[in-house]
Amino acid sequence: MRLMEGDQTGPINIGNPGEFTMVELAETVKELIKPDVEIKMVENTPDDPRQRKPDISKAKEVLGWEPKVKLREGLPLMEEDFRLRLGVFKK
Repeated sequence: MRLMEGDQTGPINIGNPGEFTMVELAETVKELIKPDVEIKMVENTPDDPRQRKPDISKAKEVLGWEPKVKLREGLPLMEEDFRLRLGVFKK
């Protein structure tokens, strides 16, 4: 809301500044959300970023924003929210 209502233009990274690989992310999702899922490895696309650590300094400076929820806490919350929105309930 601050970005939409402000004078700032251009992109501002909003993300978790902690760096982790896609394998680490997949393993965390598997552990927390669906332990029996198989993680499938595929080739990276040519435009795949090598660094997955967003620089959120502009978000802090311009919006006064930084993440307050850790990945391991937020993933189950995100799953619950998506399930509610989609009407898909956990078995």
